[in-house]
Amino acid sequence: MQMAVPRWKVALEKALAAHSKSSVIQLASIDPSTPVPHVRSLIFRGWVSPTDNPTHPLLLATTDVRTPKTAQMIANPHVQIVWWIDGSQEQYRIAGTAHIIPSPGHVLHKHFLHTIQPFSEGETYDWEAKRIEVFKSMSPMMKASWCRPTPGSRLEGGEDEAKKWPTELEEPKPGDEEGKRLWEMSLSNFALVIVEPQDVDYIELKPIPNRRTRFWRPSEGVWNEEALVP
Repeated sequence: MQMAVPRWKVALEKALAAHSKSSVIQLASIDPSTPVPHVRSLIFRGWVSPTDNPTHPLLLATTDVRTPKTAQMIANPHVQIVWWIDGSQEQYRIAGTAHIIPSPGHVLHKHFLHTIQPFSEGETYDWEAKRIEVFKSMSPMMKASWCRPTPGSRLEGGEDEAKKWPTELEEPKPGDEEGKRLWEMSLSNFALVIVEPQDVDYIELKPIPNRRTRFWRPSEGVWNEEALVP
């Protein structure tokens, strides 16, 4: 039997096709030392499909591996995304588990390999090739941002020091040793964020009466849904 793409994903893709600028998501994680949630904005970078199973879509975002969210998601991978599509008047609350995909040389890479294994289901997926592909698609300004000191750390030297940071970073040409150094630094700090949706609360405010539907995916992989009061 052919497995279908979950209906919430079909609706979300339709909304994004009509309102492509609504790519900012809010992702909340828990600080491992306190029961305090931390929320930040991320850019949705697309979907990842390590298998041929359409019922198992993975959301893709990116981060600097040095940010606090990395430690938070490793200590407690349960996260929640809130995604408001203004043009379609829809809200998606997506609960699931998050995975950080760092450089193969990073100390956390072994942890990633262990947690990501269930996605492969016996198939091979080149996560490092995907990481490099996404990195190269980033703007020169974004690439340069991963050459800065650790995000959130104290700004030593003030704004005068910050003015010394690179503002744009292009792939270095042969013989450009400084460009190569910065490129490798940026790439080493760049990581993918993969979120595996497990529960989706989908609200539609444009129809009258409004609609609200909950979708959830049990371990066997078939999405269930039920109508809720908006």
